[in-house]
Amino acid sequence: MELIISVLMLFIVMNCVLKVSFWRWWQAALFGGLCGVFVVLTYPYAILQSKTQIADYLRNTVALQDMAVIITIESVICFAYCVAVLRGWLGQQEKWWVKPLKWYPSLLIFPVLFYLQTELIFSFSGVSFTVLSYGFAVAVAVLLPLLCVLFRYLLPEKDLRLEVHFLVSLFVCVIGLLTTVNGNVTYQAVEEPTNWKALAVSFGLFLILFLIGMVWNKLKWIILQKRGERRRLSVNDK
Repeated sequence: MELIISVLMLFIVMNCVLKVSFWRWWQAALFGGLCGVFVVLTYPYAILQSKTQIADYLRNTVALQDMAVIITIESVICFAYCVAVLRGWLGQQEKWWVKPLKWYPSLLIFPVLFYLQTELIFSFSGVSFTVLSYGFAVAVAVLLPLLCVLFRYLLPEKDLRLEVHFLVSLFVCVIGLLTTVNGNVTYQAVEEPTNWKALAVSFGLFLILFLIGMVWNKLKWIILQKRGERRRLSVNDK
């Protein structure tokens, strides 16, 4: 279980770096410094944690289900950002809610940093906690912008980087839902015979709506073509 959560945190960090890689270098450096300040400010709380408390939290089904909701919301925000950027590239007008999505890095990176800080303190118990925390803060502030530069070098095309960002967000959403429920089934399935009538109605409704959409799309395309021809003829007449 802990191994899967570690993989989840790794992809959360990767997703955050991918998102920040769309920013300018000084903006990425500023966010890295903010993460470093967060590590320094949470240092007094990190030294109070114990392995038993963290293990109990990872076994707490209610807390993990709440975390699953947060992970899902985070992933939805990433999906909305990808769709909004793609709409802008296709020439569509930018909506008012797109700009906040551009400047939203990731809130999940902060609990991941706190967890990594506590694990670092557990691993080097003989070293001063202050030295470890400040060293980790400097490493975060330096490595985050460098990782953004590395991703820009490996994926120079913005469309490819956006696609990877979408796929990583999807992976974070799926693995977050799988790991945070901790093997519990919230809603138990009820055994009942197959309702063929309901299946037939659903399939028929889907087929009807699909055909209506297909016919409407073709009619819309014909109407747009005719409008384009009329505009060209009117321009030529002038």
